[in-house]
Amino acid sequence: MIRVWGRRSSINVQKVLWTLGELDLPFSRETVGGSFGGNRDADFLRMNPNGLIPVILDGDITMFESNAIVRYLAARYRAGVLRPAEPKALAAAEQWMEWQQSTVYAPVTTLFFNTARLPPDKRSPAAVAEAHAKLAPALAIADAHLARHDWFAGEDFSFGDIVMGALMWRYTGLGHPIAEHGHLAEWFDTIKERPSFRQHVATPVARSVEEWTRIERELA
Repeated sequence: MIRVWGRRSSINVQKVLWTLGELDLPFSRETVGGSFGGNRDADFLRMNPNGLIPVILDGDITMFESNAIVRYLAARYRAGVLRPAEPKALAAAEQWMEWQQSTVYAPVTTLFFNTARLPPDKRSPAAVAEAHAKLAPALAIADAHLARHDWFAGEDFSFGDIVMGALMWRYTGLGHPIAEHGHLAEWFDTIKERPSFRQHVATPVARSVEEWTRIERELA
């Protein structure tokens, strides 16, 4: 059985759990990180010297970095379900996964920290404005792509949709609508109906430090 270290409220852990669900893979999870600690213990650091979550153990394979874990699981198990077999679709899935990480992840994280993780006196209105300025054209790019395709990899759901789906749940959960991007919104409505998304990702999104602490504990 695959073992996972990480807390359920972490978006990076959610991506991995959602992937495991889509692949029908049994797993066990140990709550680590955030206010639960444990990620600086010697045993954990031997698995991930960065001290970050998630980490998985699959047989003799130990991995960190959530996107890499998602790609590994999709390649090793049930080939063709999340990792496209056709080269063009695989290239698209890989491309959009990289784009999500390099273009969209950081500004959404900035909004999250300036809403739910930092106390009011530590927040930066300038950083928030910059994040919105980066996200506007990025979401328009995603919307234009989905105007021509059902999914990010083309005609089938893939790991490219997993990483964007988890991120859009956090973004919209912070109170930022995507209705003006009609194709992106339609894609996201379909994503939200997937059972594994509903089980592992569709959890409350905090909008204050107090909510973040409470939700983290409730999802343990």
